Parts: sequence; C-alpha cells; structure tokens
Amino acid sequence: MIPLCEKYRAECFADIKGQDLAINSLKIFFKQFPHKRAAILHGGAGTGKTSLAYALAKEMNFEIFEMNASDLRDREKLESIMRPATEQQSLFGKRGKIILIDEIDGITIDRGGLPELIALLERTSFPVIITANNIWQQKFSLLRKKAEMIKLKELRYEKIILILKEIAKKEKKKLPDNVLKAIAAKSRGDVRAALNDLQTVLDLESRFISVQDIHEREKEEDIFNVMRKIFKNRYDPGILNSYDNVDMPIDEIFLWIEENIPYEYKGDKEALIKSCEALSKADVFRGRIYRQQYWRFLVYENFLLSAGIAFSSKKPKSMNEFTIYQRPKRILKIWLQNQKYAKKKTIAAKFAKAIHISKKRAMKDFFILPMILNAEARKQLGLSEDEIKFLDEYKKEHTISKGN
Repeated sequence: MIPLCEKYRAECFADIKGQDLAINSLKIFFKQFPHKRAAILHGGAGTGKTSLAYALAKEMNFEIFEMNASDLRDREKLESIMRPATEQQSLFGKRGKIILIDEIDGITIDRGGLPELIALLERTSFPVIITANNIWQQKFSLLRKKAEMIKLKELRYEKIILILKEIAKKEKKKLPDNVLKAIAAKSRGDVRAALNDLQTVLDLESRFISVQDIHEREKEEDIFNVMRKIFKNRYDPGILNSYDNVDMPIDEIFLWIEENIPYEYKGDKEALIKSCEALSKADVFRGRIYRQQYWRFLVYENFLLSAGIAFSSKKPKSMNEFTIYQRPKRILKIWLQNQKYAKKKTIAAKFAKAIHISKKRAMKDFFILPMILNAEARKQLGLSEDEIKFLDEYKKEHTISKGN
C-alpha cells in the first residue's frame, strides 16, 4: 500500500497549502540563478520542504536528482556522486536539472563532506536545493552564507483539517469531525505526521476510534518555533517541556532567550522587567549547578526559562503577532574572544619553548612580548601571519589603553 503522504505528494505549487511566501521566494531564487547557486528550505518536519522542491521541478519541467545527505558522509562519496550530477546534462529530455540534497542535518564535517559540498556549490551548473530541519547549527554557518535561506512555517491547525478532509474524500471515506480535529491538533503543524495518523485510522476501518489512540509525534523543534511558543502561547500545557526536543544545549538556549526578550516585550516595560528577573533567577540556578553539581536544580532553571518567561506579560500575545527573532550576539563575541585567546596561547607556547620557561609564565608576561619581539625574533619563533597581526593589534590596544 502506498503511504498517503506519497500518494498525495504535491505535484505543483497549487497543491502546497499555507506556504505562499516560501513558494514566491523559491521562484525568485530560481529566476535569479546563478546569483546564488543553492537554496536551503528549512523548517520543521512535515512542512513540505521536499514536496516544494519536487513541485518546482514539475512546474519548470526539470529533472530532479535527489540525494540524501546521510549517503554523503565523506568527501570521496560526495565527489563520486555529486560532482557528475553538477556537471552532466539531463538524460531525459527535460529543460534542465535540479539537484536535491535532502536532510542536510545528516552530513558530517569530520570527514570532509560539508567542505566538499560547499566547494561543489561554487561551480555547479544547476540549481541545488537543500532541505534541513535545523540549519542553525554552527557547522552550517558557511553554507548559510552561500545559499538563499527560505523558511517554511508550520501549517495552522485549520489548514491541516482541510487537507485531511480533502484526502479522506479522495479515499471515499467519511470520518467524524472530532477525529479529524484530534489528528490535526496533535500533529503540531506536521502534515506528514497528520497523514500517517489518518492512514492508521483509515486502515482500522472504524468510525469509532478513540481520540486518545492518535499519538502525538515527537519531533525536533527548531529554536524559533520554541521561542514563539514561550513568548506567545503560554497556555500550552506542554510549555514546561518546550526545550526537550530542541537539539541545542541549554546554555545556548539561554542566550537565544536573553537576546530576544527585548524584541518580544518592546513597549511593555513591566513584562520586560519580569522576564529579565526570571532569566536572572535561572542564571543563579545555572551557576549553582556548575559550581556545586546540584543537577536537580535543572528543574528550576527549566521552569524559569519556560513558564517564568512566558507569564512575564499580563497580556498574552497572539501566535499571529510577528516578531523577528535574532541570533544571539554573545555567541559571536564569545567565539571571537576564544579565537583571540587561542592565538595568544600559541604565541606564548612558542616563546616559552624558545627561552625555556613555562607556558604559564609566558602567558603572565604576555603584555611585554609585542614590544620585545622584533621582526627577526618573530621569524625565529616561526610566527604565522595571523599571529604577527595579532601581536601588532595587541600592542596597539595596550598602548592606547595605557595612554588613556
């Protein structure tokens, strides 16, 4: 039996419901190719990312060459499979070809798969469409810069009910409204999950199936959806478990919430103060966890980061109210600081080895190194261009601060 999600896969843009903005963005990307050679369709599971790629191919009469990122785990495989695809013309008399890389989340960075993919994107003759549930991992930062980012949103409850009714009608089945509503509500915006549940109901051939028998799908939510739930949907009974399915450390989630509180509660002074108090208390518990290893305090940290933030405002916001959430700037600052510290350590290590002192002593006396290491000394230590540049910048900053 063909699964309903395959049997009724969208064949054109008109078949894709609730994603008009993503469709228009994809059309623009295709029209402007090769201004950017790849587009990343990102969003939660079951939002129609793969279907949108196939709909584009059908609309444009293009062949589609599909690969799953889990099959491209290293540089050699990627080279042998994708390189020919990016260079050979369509074999089926189509106008052209679209290369689809599904579920990029499965690609690895340790064996050269991701760097090789980015290199191939630079010279592909055909548009590349990449799908991802969570594209905001650090390893994808360069890929995001190279590609057009197109967000697919979770479908609204009402849209999913319409899709379920339409497919049930095509299957010549009539189901009670309460069953269809339960399927739609528990899918949490995941059309594929809703269709799988619908198929389970139809296979049982019973109009009296219990609503409790329709199991809610566990799916990894991206951080943007979680923030929308925390800030705008505080009456969700699962709000305390909001972070359970996010593939992100709690410390990084903390930074996302911290960054976006001012954007969400702009103009609501009381909510801004209360949310910052909740965040501050969560930080206190986080400190106790790390210093004293009291891991039971995770319950309190999680409560304050979810319900504590959600109930800061007396006026709950509608999910329709739009807020542009930002990536946390502190992550970038921490990364830059770590990069500087790494250069400082390597220079100090080279200096310590050359004059036979400890690395700790060299780090302690580092402030004097830019002034005593002339061009000849730097050459003897084997300093790289980046390390020499760092020394010069460090000397300049130290001189300015001393002068002030």
